[in-house]
Amino acid sequence: MTTIDIGSLDPARTVVVATGNPHKVIEIEAILSTVMRDVRFVALGELGDFPDPVEDGETFSDNAHIKAVAALDETGLSMAVADDSGLCVDALDGAPGILSARYAGTHGDDAANNAKLLRELADVPEGRRGAHFHSSVVLVERDGDGEGATAGNGDCNGRIAFQARGDGGFGYDPLFLPDDAPGRTMAELSPAEKNAISHRFHALQDLARLL
Repeated sequence: MTTIDIGSLDPARTVVVATGNPHKVIEIEAILSTVMRDVRFVALGELGDFPDPVEDGETFSDNAHIKAVAALDETGLSMAVADDSGLCVDALDGAPGILSARYAGTHGDDAANNAKLLRELADVPEGRRGAHFHSSVVLVERDGDGEGATAGNGDCNGRIAFQARGDGGFGYDPLFLPDDAPGRTMAELSPAEKNAISHRFHALQDLARLL
């Protein structure tokens, strides 16, 4: 990833995206640039190597807000956007929820997380395997008068398959069968197909509507 000198950026026209993933920046910019014109979107990872904040919020929106505020504190810029998302399974009372990335104990261990989810749902029949991905995207703006935040929320509804299928995506994508793509898991969709129905896409649309 290229490195950008923070000092070369105009704080009034720069939004730092709290991610090291340049593809996520492209996805966010594609929607928010329609309402935030003449603004440059840059990934936090392009500005330096910063520590991850402690995500100890009680909701997805809380954790997205924590990440956006941390990005402003670390860079000294005036606008930051961050998202937090996860899988909520009806039969598990909404779990893994905000613990999705570390459901099996180790953060980011997709294989272990998926294996645990299948174990938890081993005796749950087809009709009770409903679930949804949820995303909260928060824009934090800071100036001399203080700080304000705007949050957008979105869902992608579906159900959990009995076995993993597909090589695309990440996380729980191989197990998630979205309602908007009958018969295929999220991991069997192309990136364009996934982005068109994803929870983050809907959350970004919601945020753009509020700005």
